[in-house]
Amino acid sequence: MAAFSRKQFLKLWALGGLLSVTPGKELLAEERLVVAAAKKRLLRVAHITDVHVQPKSPAPNGFASALHTIQSLEDKPDFIINTGDSVMDSLGRFKDNVQGQWDVWNSTLKNENSLEIKHCIGNHDIWGWSNPLVAKKSDNHYGKLWATEQFGIPHRYYSFEKGGWQFIVLDSMTYNKFSYTAEIDEEQFDWLKQELQKIPADRHICILSHIPILAVNVFFDGPKMRRGHWDISGRNIHKDAKRLKDLFHQHKNVKAALSGHIHLIDEVDYLGVKYYCNGAVCGAWWEGDNQEFPPAFAVMNFYDDGSTEREIVYYDWKK
Repeated sequence: MAAFSRKQFLKLWALGGLLSVTPGKELLAEERLVVAAAKKRLLRVAHITDVHVQPKSPAPNGFASALHTIQSLEDKPDFIINTGDSVMDSLGRFKDNVQGQWDVWNSTLKNENSLEIKHCIGNHDIWGWSNPLVAKKSDNHYGKLWATEQFGIPHRYYSFEKGGWQFIVLDSMTYNKFSYTAEIDEEQFDWLKQELQKIPADRHICILSHIPILAVNVFFDGPKMRRGHWDISGRNIHKDAKRLKDLFHQHKNVKAALSGHIHLIDEVDYLGVKYYCNGAVCGAWWEGDNQEFPPAFAVMNFYDDGSTEREIVYYDWKK
């Protein structure tokens, strides 16, 4: 096949006949614009994570500032995704303290946000796992139920469709000795396999989890070099990452995965899936930057060809 002249290229595009470009042909600037215009953005979504609200701290005003910034963007998002750690800590606190944190979360959303928001549970949203004095048998809010009620979500893991993309929300945390480990339980894994099978092959999929399934920044979250070897905590990255990677690879329409938890920002492209870890709205727990990363949120663009693009917004959290 002979290389297109620029005139032929533009003529074919105008007639709707542009399907491919000759391999090895370097596109001119005008032609690159045509190719970029050939894909259509289906969704624009603000991704917030690790807000860590609590009373009597910079958190309420900082969270409100993040929401105001999202809603005042010139290119406004269609909705918001929240991937957890919404309250400062529920794992080890008593119920009245936790209720105060959820009150701040809910009142801020009610008063400062007009966009639809979808939620994912974070480890700090789980009540009582790290507190041996919590009477788990006498209070059905113990564990993850309280967070699902506060978020108004149908289950601790679930799936929804928006704008032609499917979003699968995972529950990253499994109980482990007054703490947690990052992996999904067998019940959830079986559900995930069935969910991936029933989603049409031509519908692109984005996975949402609080803890990263795959990330680079876990190497820099605390002291990890011991006796000359990297030692990565099973609380920082999914222990079942290979199992999930293998499952995603069977379904080529899995295109992206969003997470938080580490309060650092990275992007890993592996086997056709882009894994985005998108920092923290609270930065260093409302004390400024966490290493090189100030408080931030992400804006994600989702396209009809399965591609995604990320914009990081560093907002004025002291406003």
